[in-house]
Amino acid sequence: MWSETDNKLYKSITFKDFSSAFAFITRVALIAETHNHHPKWTNEYNKVEIWLFTHEENKITEKDWNLAAKIDELL
Repeated sequence: MWSETDNKLYKSITFKDFSSAFAFITRVALIAETHNHHPKWTNEYNKVEIWLFTHEENKITEKDWNLAAKIDELL
């Protein structure tokens, strides 16, 4: 589930291992590129954290919710 924190959508996902986490990041990167909307994220071993917000407006917009939905489809 995505949460709204500091004008950003946030999600933390734990995978079984680093390879699974990295594969997920790669799939998200391809989707983000097609949407021209790029997340802020971190990856430490099997944990991926994602923050979405529209940089130009410095807040959550429909673009963020749309990308969040696409990311959720990968899970």
